[in-house]
Amino acid sequence: MTPELDETFLRRALELARSVWGTTHPNPMVGALIVEEGRVVGQGATAPDGGPHAERLALLARGKPPRPGATLYVTLEPCSTHGRTGACTDAIIASGIKRVVVGATDPNPAHAGRGFAVLRAAGIEVITGVLERECTDLNLIFNHWITHGGPMIAGKAATTLDGKIACRTGESHWISNETSRADVHRWRRLFPGIAVGAMTILKDNPRLSARRAGEPEWCPWRFVFDGLLRTVVDKNLPAVFTDEFRDRTIVVTTPHGGLGYVRKLRDMGIKVWTFESPTQRVPFADFRKKCAEENIAGVLVEGGAQLISEFLRSRQLDYLFAYHAPLLFADDKAKTIFSGMRPERLEHAVRLTEVKAETFDGDVLMRGRVVYPEKLLIDEAVFGLR
Repeated sequence: MTPELDETFLRRALELARSVWGTTHPNPMVGALIVEEGRVVGQGATAPDGGPHAERLALLARGKPPRPGATLYVTLEPCSTHGRTGACTDAIIASGIKRVVVGATDPNPAHAGRGFAVLRAAGIEVITGVLERECTDLNLIFNHWITHGGPMIAGKAATTLDGKIACRTGESHWISNETSRADVHRWRRLFPGIAVGAMTILKDNPRLSARRAGEPEWCPWRFVFDGLLRTVVDKNLPAVFTDEFRDRTIVVTTPHGGLGYVRKLRDMGIKVWTFESPTQRVPFADFRKKCAEENIAGVLVEGGAQLISEFLRSRQLDYLFAYHAPLLFADDKAKTIFSGMRPERLEHAVRLTEVKAETFDGDVLMRGRVVYPEKLLIDEAVFGLR
């Protein structure tokens, strides 16, 4: 096989991995295929948690031992530990395959490269790093989960070029275009949880589900941050408390909200997470810990501006999706997405790294990991700290 053919087949394995988008948490999405004499004879993608891995499914699909000269293409380093489904390296060795082409290395520091070593020790040729960036980027949430031992908290912002999310009148629908919004629903389908603040619920009454053309509506865990339980006061309750997915709604609050409202929510089938706090603000570190305990590997914070700014100020935002529309308000009184910082030098700025950029009919998405400065200066007046 030539390097060009290796890339071609690994791209097909990537498409297989994407076909199980958002269905494998907390495991990674992996695609694998077996090629004999330039023809795909078996393929597979990771089953939901507890099911077979992609390599084993590809071997099962082949139905018989691969022919001499067959190559296995897989987007992530085969596992070498005996979990619920057995080590994939054992299955590969037993199959008789003598050539394996891999995209990304296992991000777990305890395992990284071990699978390659096991295969090579068995006399198998292993080629690594093919389409590595694409294969690594595919599993953003899993990579964070396995290396940090907790969920990836990401933020989503849709703004004008000057960072505004609404005119001074409050008008905001829609700053981003339809294609961008469809991409948001794609990411919603990936993240196990979506989070918004109480004011977003009261103002927009969103469903917070993933609605994609040709697919049934899918609902992640819907987190409503409401330290005072303002969303429960009115008789006209928001959709997330009354729709068919209400058992997927979790209200995140503090003791300042009142036990009566907590009981009301639970009587409706709504889950409530209450965190001790001296103020109405939920301690984000405690929220992150609770998500880890509940095996929720990632949460996408979609708004509003105050909530996402508080996550940033608290150094609890790990990743950012920033959609920019080709619009300019140039108005100091228009609403901005981020606030509460007071950087005095460039080195005090929050930055993105491992940046990816895409365009959607004129809108531009810039996404990347959030890197905090050593000294994060906060405007204490904005956050009521003085």
